[in-house]
This record gives sequence, structure tokens and C-alpha cells, in this order.
Amino acid sequence: MPVPLLQASGLSCERDDRLLFVDLELAVAPGDLLQIEGPNGSGKTTLLRMLAGLHTGFEGEIRWCGEPLARQREHFLRNLLYIGHRPGIKPLLTPLENLRAQLSGKPGVGDEQLESALDAVALFPFIHVPCHHLSAGQQRRVALAALYLSDEPLWILDEAFTAIDKDGVASLERLLHKRMSAGGAVILTTHHPLHVDGARSLSLARFAPAAEDSF
Repeated sequence: MPVPLLQASGLSCERDDRLLFVDLELAVAPGDLLQIEGPNGSGKTTLLRMLAGLHTGFEGEIRWCGEPLARQREHFLRNLLYIGHRPGIKPLLTPLENLRAQLSGKPGVGDEQLESALDAVALFPFIHVPCHHLSAGQQRRVALAALYLSDEPLWILDEAFTAIDKDGVASLERLLHKRMSAGGAVILTTHHPLHVDGARSLSLARFAPAAEDSF
């Protein structure tokens, strides 16, 4: 069996004096799509931030390509595309400027490629419009445009479908399927019913602490 790209074992996390989950286990290999499920407040965003190396307040271990994540953080970050719950765009910049800044330093990506990615998320008519003039869904699509230029082997996406219309949802689902077929791995959360062949799910309810559990 191949070594998973990302593997977590024995994860337990506390927030605001409350255990979110205990002894959580997961693994994703090339070609996997794993949807993290659970009600609001169950720790989905916290877990994704942990897996992305952005939150360290937990017990347990996260491994990248079989090695502890802490030992190869730089290599891990070079091979990760993380899009959080908030779009993370600068409202005074245009979609083109935001995407250019987000992908600065990525070899082979010029304005032609950036414009093509923005066209893929139906933003080409707005590429020179400051983002504070765009709707919430359009701002979300500015962030998602980076997916069309990403070759990172692991994507971690928090509520990627938020504020996206029907056509945008279908386009993103096709992109996720294409990414899986190319051997990429995806971990995501969404309240949207996911229609991607081969997707797996993991419910945080499986790792909910018993009432008497505490650190």
C-alpha cells in the first residue's frame, strides 16, 4: 500500500475549554477526495487548519509523506494549496491583482494564465474591477481561481462552495473530479451536497468526546 500524502493519528483538540474531537484518524492518498462532515461548531475548520499547519494546539500526530509534519514543514507548504473559509482577498485590488499577488513567484504564470483562470470562474468581465465592488460569490470565485493554476498535490478547502451559484458549483465539482483523476488529493468541508464520483466522507461525530472526557 502506498504511503499516504497526509495522515493524522490520535488527534484531539480543545477549544474554549471544550473538547472538539478525540483520537481522530484520517489519511489521504493521491487521487483521494475526503469531505469532512459535522454540524457547525464541531471543529471542521479547526481540523482543516490543523491539517494545513496553521493550528498547533492539539494532541496527536500529523505526517506528510510518512514523516512528521514538523520535520518538513517547508516542503509540505510548497506542496499545499489552502483556501480558508474567508476569501482572503484584498478589497481594494482587482481580481487580476489579487490572483497575481496570490501566485507571485509561481513559475510560468503570467497575466495570460491569470486571465484564463479568472475566465474559468466567470470573472473575466470583472478582472479590472476593485473587489469591494463585487458580490460575496464573486469575491469567493477570485480565491477559487487559483485552483485552475494549481499543481500542488494537496488541496485543503474550507467551505469552497459558499456563495457560489449553480453553474459555479457544477464547474467546481468538475474541477475536483479532474484533480482526483490527475492524482491530486483534496480535503474539504462543505454544506453543499457533493456530486463527485469517488469522494469519501469522514464524520466528526465518530470522534466526538464522551461527556466525561477531558485532557
